[in-house]
Amino acid sequence: MKDSPMGLRERTRRTVQKEIAEAAQRLFVERGYEATTIDDVAAEVGMSPRSVFRYFATKEDIVVGKLGFVAEEMLQALRDRPADEPVWESLRRIFDLLVPHVDAPGKREVADPMQRIVFTTPALLASYLEKLHVMGDAAETAIRDRAQAAGKPYSDDDPTPRALVAGAFGCLLAAQKAWLAGGAKQSFAEAIDQAMATIGPR
Repeated sequence: MKDSPMGLRERTRRTVQKEIAEAAQRLFVERGYEATTIDDVAAEVGMSPRSVFRYFATKEDIVVGKLGFVAEEMLQALRDRPADEPVWESLRRIFDLLVPHVDAPGKREVADPMQRIVFTTPALLASYLEKLHVMGDAAETAIRDRAQAAGKPYSDDDPTPRALVAGAFGCLLAAQKAWLAGGAKQSFAEAIDQAMATIGPR
């Protein structure tokens, strides 16, 4: 079956966004986030600043916008997990999609300084936390839908799905901070495992 024109356009758009984001991250690491302008990024990728703004509304979006793409994959992965799998394990497994962005060869040299930039730049941190919050809402909905489909629905006032999601995403943040505090020497997957094991089912 041939891809629809819209599907092809969207993939092309994401390819360009990835190119811009990767170039911008190199500049942010080399020059600093605040010192790098959209004009600098545009020059790096051979585009005009106006063209860059067609793909990213703000400089902040270049840094945290890609989380939106990964979030879509993570949410689909959550929906695809076995229906009888413990929710905590399902949440842990979707975080595996983040690991290659940190642990894959050549990624750590950028992931380490970029995560430090996010956690030390108030505007970026606020944007990042907001995206995690939105993703958490979607994850809660997916968990409730799965329970409903299995014939074991959560009541509207049952805090269990939200508590599990909040706990898992809190562990993700804890893993990021621990990974950075340790000099980014540990594998990110191990950092997530350790964080989630501290409050996971025993």
